[in-house]
Amino acid sequence: MTDRDALEALSSQELHDRAVHRAVRHLDLRFLWQLLREIPEGEAVAGHIDETAADETQLSAVLDDAFGHLDPGVADALRPVYLDYLEKHGG
Repeated sequence: MTDRDALEALSSQELHDRAVHRAVRHLDLRFLWQLLREIPEGEAVAGHIDETAADETQLSAVLDDAFGHLDPGVADALRPVYLDYLEKHGG
């Protein structure tokens, strides 16, 4: 099994947790900034238009989404972001 296969087997929430934990541990501000920019789009894809509007006006809402547990639909929408990041950095 390749590293990508092992990552694909994880849930989207597990990928989120691993990616955020790695980025915080390594002070990877570039990835964290990317994630903050991607969350509103992920919420829109998941059908949470009301949360998208809140995230665009309230930094605390975006930070909570980035570092907390995301709605499963949002985590699924952001799955490619987590997979790419973890694959590039040894999962």
